[in-house]
Amino acid sequence: MLYYLFSYLNKFDFPGAGVFQYISFRSALAIITSLIISLIFGKRIIRLLQKKQIGETIRDLGLEGQMQKKGTPTMGGLIILSAIVIPVVLFCDLKNVYVQLMLITTVWLGFVGFLDDYIKVYKKNKEGLRGKFKIGGQILLGLIVGLTLHFSDMVVVREKILDTAGHPVMRIVETDDQLPDRITYVTRDVKSTRVNIPFLKNNEFDYSSLLWFLGENARKYSWIVVTLAVIFILTAVSNGSNLTDGLDGLASGTSAIIGITLGILAYVSGNTIIADYLNIMYIPNTGELVVFISAFIGALVGFLWYNSFPAQVFMGDTGSLSIGGIIAIFAVLIRKELLIPILCGIFLAESISVLLQVSFFKFTKRRFGEGRRIFKMAPLHHHFQKLNYPEPKIVTRFWIIGILLAVVTIVTLKIR
Repeated sequence: MLYYLFSYLNKFDFPGAGVFQYISFRSALAIITSLIISLIFGKRIIRLLQKKQIGETIRDLGLEGQMQKKGTPTMGGLIILSAIVIPVVLFCDLKNVYVQLMLITTVWLGFVGFLDDYIKVYKKNKEGLRGKFKIGGQILLGLIVGLTLHFSDMVVVREKILDTAGHPVMRIVETDDQLPDRITYVTRDVKSTRVNIPFLKNNEFDYSSLLWFLGENARKYSWIVVTLAVIFILTAVSNGSNLTDGLDGLASGTSAIIGITLGILAYVSGNTIIADYLNIMYIPNTGELVVFISAFIGALVGFLWYNSFPAQVFMGDTGSLSIGGIIAIFAVLIRKELLIPILCGIFLAESISVLLQVSFFKFTKRRFGEGRRIFKMAPLHHHFQKLNYPEPKIVTRFWIIGILLAVVTIVTLKIR
């Protein structure tokens, strides 16, 4: 809202109104505002949750310090959601389709997670929302995002026009007598199903290539593959984030690191000069996502103030599902989803540990009549708890690994 107000005032040369046209300035305001909201109003929300006796129900799994967490307020994801949505509404261009999709993702998955927490807390049902309804909500959201990416005229990439020999077409831009003429590439905005792929020299992958057997119709039906990919990525990352939320500060700290990395990727993808230098896809209008991810980072850091060990509040599924969904859809929008296995390596490891544990237990039970386990407990962070590692040490080491993965993700922009 403030973005439009100051854009209007700028028409009348209102002093200082022009700074709102700069993404960097609005990103700074977004991160500061989200921090203030999560720090100041977060405390009030925690008190309200305590007053309503909305506390975490703990199953005794024999983990050190586990039962001390019983009764700690949950549904703290409300702090994160409010600290994201309010700055975005204030400082983003709400006409931007990418911002609209991110807001829908935040609210949608926040609501699904809220229903799950509500059933657990108020209905005293430890299972929460049935898995099929959770997955159903994620699939429906994936359909919305996938179809929007296909049908929206704002979703395009800018590519260089090639001549018959396959070389970029260039033109001379005349300047005044004191400056030399500039040579620029001739470009066009096109609908595309291409995404960046790491480590390869020609670092683009086209989803339509998966439909090679359709011949000339491959591109026509490629949106189906894109939509299925969005659904898979959204479901995997969202549930991976949910599994990671098991120790104080683990999910929020790891997600903040991922958010910072996504912010860098969004900035370089939405800047024509940097994108050309790095030889990556330039995606018009995605620069506005930097403002969104700034609010996301500020919200998580502010929440971490209360969620760090020993936690005063848990995010619950209200926070963890929406955080994972935001990361997944954000990566899809800037066409960096193939970097998710690296960037979200912590989420991936947590998910794989559960998958391996369950699969191996079922296999050995059928084979030997008695189930056996690979890990002492899954998800992976509980395995280390069983090995008597202190909780803060586990969380800190996971953060360090997350930072290393983030650095590797950034490095993929140049190493091919």
